[in-house]
Amino acid sequence: MPSALLINGTVGSGKTSVADAAGDLLAEAGVPNAVIDLDWLRRAWPSPPHDRFNVGLTLRNLRAVTGNYLEAGCERLVLAGVVESREERAGYLEALGVDLTVCRLRVDLPEVRRRLTRRHELDEQGLRWHLDRSGELEAILEKAKTEDFTLDATGLTVAEAAEQALRLSGWLPPPPAR
Repeated sequence: MPSALLINGTVGSGKTSVADAAGDLLAEAGVPNAVIDLDWLRRAWPSPPHDRFNVGLTLRNLRAVTGNYLEAGCERLVLAGVVESREERAGYLEALGVDLTVCRLRVDLPEVRRRLTRRHELDEQGLRWHLDRSGELEAILEKAKTEDFTLDATGLTVAEAAEQALRLSGWLPPPPAR
């Protein structure tokens, strides 16, 4: 039965990198999968005044893309994106049409800000926006509780975070006992 895992978290928490690594781990395990970065499904300008982050467009595009991936034989869909409310989560579940598990990546804000500073070193305006958004979004996610589980990825490598997310979702078996 196909299912989806959405990697949620504030800006700079590593959602896209972890989702990409999770897709690689699933491929290594022989599991047909697709990795979908929700930012690319929403990237259009301008967004409607009532939909600052183009969630409506994201869901419409996700519905179409999901159907294509499932038709192609994908059993696991790994998504990287932000889900700010239970209502949004319900929208993603409906658009996907398969079981959905949400993993919230949590990374200490000083580390998030260090990553953002490196990522936006040549974009002062973008850096300011992302630094402001990181704390704001972290507070929103903490209050909304849209996740099935939280993974503290502060001290983890991308590969370690991806493996733990897949294990916690039940998509990879636990490591063998020593």
